[in-house]
Amino acid sequence: MKCIRWGDAYFVIDGNHRVSVARQMEVPTISAYVTEVKTRVPLSADDDPDEIICKARYAQFLEQSDLDKLRPDADLLMTFCGQYRLILEHVAVHRHYMGLEQQRFISEEEAVASWYDNVYQPVRCMVQEQGILRYFPNRTEADMYVLLAEHRAELAEVLGWAVSPETAVTELAKERRSLLQGLWTAVLPPLLDSGPPPGSWRLDRVSKRPSGRLFDDILIPMGANPADWRALDWGIAVAQLGQSRLLGLHVVDEENEVDNVFAPEVVREEFERRCAQAGVAGQFAVEWGSVATKIVARSAYADGIVLPVNYPPETVAERTVSGMQVILRQCPRPILTAPPGGVRPLSHALLAYGGGRTPAEEALFVAAYLAAHYHIRLSVLSVGDKIQTNKALARVRDYLQQADVPADFYAEEGEVEEVIRQTAVTTQADFLIVGSFAYGPLRAVLFGSVINRLLPTFEKPILVCR
Repeated sequence: MKCIRWGDAYFVIDGNHRVSVARQMEVPTISAYVTEVKTRVPLSADDDPDEIICKARYAQFLEQSDLDKLRPDADLLMTFCGQYRLILEHVAVHRHYMGLEQQRFISEEEAVASWYDNVYQPVRCMVQEQGILRYFPNRTEADMYVLLAEHRAELAEVLGWAVSPETAVTELAKERRSLLQGLWTAVLPPLLDSGPPPGSWRLDRVSKRPSGRLFDDILIPMGANPADWRALDWGIAVAQLGQSRLLGLHVVDEENEVDNVFAPEVVREEFERRCAQAGVAGQFAVEWGSVATKIVARSAYADGIVLPVNYPPETVAERTVSGMQVILRQCPRPILTAPPGGVRPLSHALLAYGGGRTPAEEALFVAAYLAAHYHIRLSVLSVGDKIQTNKALARVRDYLQQADVPADFYAEEGEVEEVIRQTAVTTQADFLIVGSFAYGPLRAVLFGSVINRLLPTFEKPILVCR
């Protein structure tokens, strides 16, 4: 008998009938001439034909890339075995940009090693951290790399923006989850939906980001209103502070398009001109439909939003359908309001801290981050009775001390929004940081909220965190 050995698998060339007889007689061994094939990807005795083909393709990929020699622990075995050409294309593109960035010749070996370390490995880590493979049984981490690359390309085509790997991983996981909607969703109309849980934005995006930065991408809704350009000016100031990218969005309201004197392309050109003039990275997209709904949907792909202040309506009926209220309640990201007047430096923040609620804790987290990373002076205000404010401020002191962030503390009594206004003037704060709505959607609509009562008269930006 003659056979070939590949790993732990044997392929009979001559003598199949002898093997059959030996099996029928339950003979444990048989004499044979064995030719051993040296390969970079060994087979196992249990491999089926599909697995054999995939391993053969993987072995061919290793011959072309030498990845197993450059990174011995690497395992890029795929079930999408026709996609190794895509990985080789990614390596070639990575090599090209390495050469441009470093202004020198990059060898194939150096490009492969750099791609694996700086492109593939971060995606692999995100896949592991988010447990993506449990939604894709029988797939490998290398399969997920290819799938996520395709998903990023699809998202970029739909959104009109380049999409980060973190966003692609998060969105792919969301698409695979089956979430049950409860009675509250059935009873509440969409405009009264309270949006995602507080703090979800940080879990979705920032915790998966290698840089750890809070505001990499900032959404700037743009339209014909001069206030929209004011929002862009504030967005540019924030982007320059944190090296952020601005994502411009123009929503064409089909019902009111006649009143829109700015064509989308005109808005795009002005947006791109201002970003280029300020030296800020920016991308622009156009959507059709309800302005508030599209802004909320797009905000999931950003880290924050800058909105011009459109003062909240006075009546309950108007508040129910107000676009600003829909965005404030449902948006899953922090929102910075852009008040009338010119852009001013954001060097001193006033944190209005109530304590005990997740939105307040998110506001504290953001305030500490801004103070620590951008050297912003921080003042903390708590309004209520003495016992309540002392307890709240003690919590903040401990948190900020652990983060090594200095702050001034103020405990006051009185009507919350009025005390906030007065303290902002007294401390000469440049902007206010608050948590999102303290009450449920129905109560906030019926009776208003502190945020609603502050917006009409507060002359400085408000950063609303959820």
